[in-house]
Amino acid sequence: MIGLIGLFGLLVFVARLIYNELRTSEWQARNLSELGRELTFKTEPGPSPSIRFPKPGPYDERLGYSSLPAYTEFLTRHDYLISQQARISPRLAQLTDRGLFPAYREKSQAGIDLLDCNRQSLYSQRFPGRSYANFESVPRLLADTLLFIEDRELLTTDYPHHNPSFDWSRFARALSDQLLHVFDKSHPTPGASTLVTQIEKYRHSPEGRTPSPQEKLRQMASASVRVYLDGENTLPARQQIVVDYLNTVPLAAKPGYGEISGLGDGLWAWYGRDFEEVNQLLDGDDMPLEDEPPQRRAEAFKQALSLMIAQRRPSYYLREGMADLQQLTDSHLRLLAASGTIPVALRDAALPIKLNLQQKPVDEPPISFVTRKAVTALRAHLSGLLHVKHLYDLDRLDLTAVTTMNGEMQGAVTTVLRQLKNPANAKAAELYGHNMLGSGDDPGKLIFSFTLFEQRGGANLLRVQTDNFDQPFDINEGARLNLGSTAKLRTLITYLEIVASLHQRYAGMKPKELAQLKVESQNVLSRWALDYLAKAQDRGLPAMLEAAMSRRYSGNPGEAFVTGGGVQTFTNFESEENYRVMTVREGFQQSVNLVFVRLMRDIVRHYQFEMAGASSESLEAQSEPRRQEILSRFADREGRQFLVRFYRKYHGKTPQEARELLLENMRPAPARLAVVFRSLEPDAGLEKFSTFMHEQFPKDGLSDAKLKALYEQYGPDKFSLADRGYIAGIHPLELWLLGFMRQHPEATLTQSLDASREERQAVYAWLFKTHHKTKQDKRIRQMLELEAFLEIGRDWRRLGYPFESLTPSYASAVGASGDRPAALAELMGIIVNKGMRLPLRKLENLDFAQATPYETHFENKAAVAERVLPEEITDVVRRALLDVVEGGTAKRLKGGLRQAKGKAVEVGGKTGTGDHRFEVRAPGGRLISSRAVNRSATFVFLIGDRFFGTITAYVREPYAANYKFTSALTVQLLKSLTPTLLPMMETGASAPSLACQN
Repeated sequence: MIGLIGLFGLLVFVARLIYNELRTSEWQARNLSELGRELTFKTEPGPSPSIRFPKPGPYDERLGYSSLPAYTEFLTRHDYLISQQARISPRLAQLTDRGLFPAYREKSQAGIDLLDCNRQSLYSQRFPGRSYANFESVPRLLADTLLFIEDRELLTTDYPHHNPSFDWSRFARALSDQLLHVFDKSHPTPGASTLVTQIEKYRHSPEGRTPSPQEKLRQMASASVRVYLDGENTLPARQQIVVDYLNTVPLAAKPGYGEISGLGDGLWAWYGRDFEEVNQLLDGDDMPLEDEPPQRRAEAFKQALSLMIAQRRPSYYLREGMADLQQLTDSHLRLLAASGTIPVALRDAALPIKLNLQQKPVDEPPISFVTRKAVTALRAHLSGLLHVKHLYDLDRLDLTAVTTMNGEMQGAVTTVLRQLKNPANAKAAELYGHNMLGSGDDPGKLIFSFTLFEQRGGANLLRVQTDNFDQPFDINEGARLNLGSTAKLRTLITYLEIVASLHQRYAGMKPKELAQLKVESQNVLSRWALDYLAKAQDRGLPAMLEAAMSRRYSGNPGEAFVTGGGVQTFTNFESEENYRVMTVREGFQQSVNLVFVRLMRDIVRHYQFEMAGASSESLEAQSEPRRQEILSRFADREGRQFLVRFYRKYHGKTPQEARELLLENMRPAPARLAVVFRSLEPDAGLEKFSTFMHEQFPKDGLSDAKLKALYEQYGPDKFSLADRGYIAGIHPLELWLLGFMRQHPEATLTQSLDASREERQAVYAWLFKTHHKTKQDKRIRQMLELEAFLEIGRDWRRLGYPFESLTPSYASAVGASGDRPAALAELMGIIVNKGMRLPLRKLENLDFAQATPYETHFENKAAVAERVLPEEITDVVRRALLDVVEGGTAKRLKGGLRQAKGKAVEVGGKTGTGDHRFEVRAPGGRLISSRAVNRSATFVFLIGDRFFGTITAYVREPYAANYKFTSALTVQLLKSLTPTLLPMMETGASAPSLACQN
C-alpha cells in the first residue's frame, strides 16, 4: 500500500512538473538559452570549411541563400574569389546537420544594394518595401486583432519564459481533429501552428508548406531554438514575432507588382492604401461615428483585417474568392467586437463597408531611364554573372555590390546631358556653330551619350556610363551605329599589324635575299616592306612603323573602285583635300576618306594574296582547281543568301498561302504556271492540275488536250531546276524551297539549308562553263574580297569589334560596317594600356547574406592581362591620336584640359561622323531617292595615362534629315564637360572627394 501511495505521489509530482513546464517553459528556457549561446558564427578571411547552406525554401531562395554554392561556381569562372566567409560554431553545424533550420536572427527586410566606388548608394531595393521598424510602431489595435485571430497567449506576461512555438491546447485539438478525420473525411483538420511556427513554415519549409508531421515537428523545434537565442525571457522575442509576421506574411502575387509579402505592401498592392496613413488612422483614439474620420478608420481597419484572414488561402481569397473573404471579414468583425478586442462602434462602422480589391496593376512611381540607365546596365551585368534570369529576382537577393562607378560624377554628367535638351544650355556649352548645331536646330531631339573608364590596378574600371535618352535602350552598348571615321582607327591598326607581321617575316633577311623574293605588283604592302628593309639603316620595328605612317596616298575622289560587288565612288568631307597627296599620318589626323579607302584596298589585296598562296595570274587559268573551288564557294554562299530570304518570305504560311504569295508577282502564262504547279506538287494527277489551271485561266478555255500536253511537257523530270526557274521567271531556289516546305512543313531554316546543298551548286552550273570566263572573273574577285574581309573582321573582333561580319567593301574603312561606342572605348583602352587587353571591371566586391551564417564576400581578382598588340604599334597610334587633337579634326580640345594647378592633361582621340541613309538608285547608279535614317557623331578619346572613353551624339528619323552636325559637336561637348570631369581625375592625398577611392 505504501508503495502504491509513493508511486501515486511520484506520478502526481511528475504531472505537476509537466503541467508547470507546459505553463511556464522554465526547463526549456534554461536549456535552450544555454544552447543558444553556443549557436554562433563569425566571418573570417578565405573560404569557410564549416559553412552550411540551407535547402531551398521560399525565404532562402528569394534572398539567394540556398543558391550561394551555385553563385560561387559562376563567379569563380569570372575571376571572383571568396575573400571572407562565415564560420559557424560546431553546435550550430550539428543542429543544422540534424535537419533543423539554422538558428539566427533572420532579416524581415532585405534586397539589393549597389554602391559606387566611394561606397555611396547608387541603387537600393528593400522587400517588403513597407514595414514596421519595431513592436512599438505597430498600432495596438492591429496587434490585438492579430493575436485574437492567430495566437491569443503569445504576449502573456504571466510566464516570461513562455515558449511561443507550442500552444498545447491547440495542439491537442489538432490531434483530436486528425483522429476524427480518419473516421469522418468531411471533418475539418485545422492546423496547430502558432505564429512563430507559421513563420518557420512559409520561410523555410519546401514551397512554404507542411507536407508531413515530421516537417511540422521540424518547424516547432527550429522555432523553439530560435526564440531563446537572446536568453530565457522570451517577451522581446515574442513581440518581435508579431512584427516579423506582420512584415512578411505571404499575400499572393499580383501582375505588375510580383510577390507580395507583409501587411504594408499588401495594403498598397491590393487596396492602394498608403501605409503611413493607415497606421495613423489605426493608432488614433476612438472618434464619434457621425464624423468622417471614423469611417476612414473603419475602412482602413477592415482592409487590414481582411488581409490577416486572407493569408490562410491568399491566392484564392485575393482573386476569385473575394465574396468569401468579405463574409469572413464581417464574421471576424462581430467576433472581435464580442470579445472586446475592438470597440462596438468600430464594428458597426466597418460592417457596411464593401471590400474592393484593386485588381489593376499597381502604379509605381515612373522610372527615369536616364538616371537609372547605368544602374540597369549594372544589374543586367550582375544578373548575367549569377545566371539570375530576371531583374525582379535579382533585386530580392540579400546582396550588396560595390561597383566601379563614380556616383557623383555619374549624376553630374547625366545632369549636364539632360540639360542640353534646352537650347539655352546647349548654347552655353557652345554647341552651336560651324559643323555643330545650326541656329534653328533643336537639341531636344538629340541623344547624347558618354562613357568613361579608368585604368587602375590591372583592370579597366567603368566610372561613368550615361545618356539623356529616356528609354530603356542603351546606345552605348545596344546599338549598331554608323560612326563614320572612327573606323579609320581600326583600319590604321590593321595596317600597322600587317607592317609588323611583314617586319617579323623579313627583317632577318639580307638585302640580297629580299631582292630574290617575287611579289605581285598589286601586293603593295609586301612590295613596300621588302623595299624598305632592303634600304633602311634602322631595321627596327619602331622605325619601320614610323616609315609606314609616312607612306603617301592621294585624296583624289575621281577614281571609281570595284568593291562590294559593284563600282563605288567616294568623297572627302573637305574639298581642299581632294587633290592632295598626303601621308597616312596626315590622312588620319585630318580624317581624309580617300586616303583610307585606298589604304583599305591595299589591306584587302594583302589578305587576298596571303590566303591565295599563289599569284593572281594563276587564278585566271581555267584549269586551275583553285579557281573552280572559289567559284563553288561563291555559288554556295549566294545560294544560301537567296534561300534565307525566301525562307523568311514563306515561313509560317500554309501551302495554299505560300503558292498564292508566289503567284502574286508572276506574269501569268500557261507554261509558267504549269512549271510552278508540277514543281510544287510533282505527284499530283492530271485532274488536280487541270483544276488549278482552270482557276488561274478561267476565260482562256484551255482544252483537255492542251492541259494534258502541258502536264506532260513540264513535268519535273523534263527540265533541270535552273531551267524550270528560267521558264517560270522566278529564282530556281525559290521554286525548290516551296516544294521542299510542302513536303517538310516543320523544317527549320538550318534543315532547309542542309537539304539544298546540291541544288545550290546545280543552279549555278552555268558559271563553271568556260565561255563565261568574264563572269567567272567577276565572281572570283567578289569571293576573294569577301574572304579577305572575313579575315579583317576576325582581326577587328580580336580587338573588340562587336559584330560578326564587316560589309565587304572598302567603305568599311570609313564606317560602313558600323560600330558601338562601348566597343570603341575597349579599343582605346588597349591603346592606353600599351597593347594589353585588361579585364573590364564594373563590380569590385559582392557581399552576400551579411550578418547571417551564410555570409560570403567576393572580390574581383583581375585576370591576367592579355597582350593583343605590340607596344610599338600602340606607341605609334597614341601619337597619331594626340595629333588629331593637336592639329586635326579635334583641335577644339587643344590645350583645353588643365588640372587645378594648371598642369596640362594630354588628350588624344579619333572623330567620326555617320550619315546613315536609305538610298534607291536606278540602273546605272542614278539616285532616285534618299532618306536619312540617322545621323551620329562620336569622339573616342584618351585623357592622360589612365582615362579613356567615348562621347556620342545621335539623332534618328524623322528628325535626322534636319541636322548637319559633325563630330565637332562631340569634341566641343567633351570640352564643355571638362570642369565636371577633371576633379575626378586628381589623385593622391589632396584629391577631392569626387575621386574614386578604389
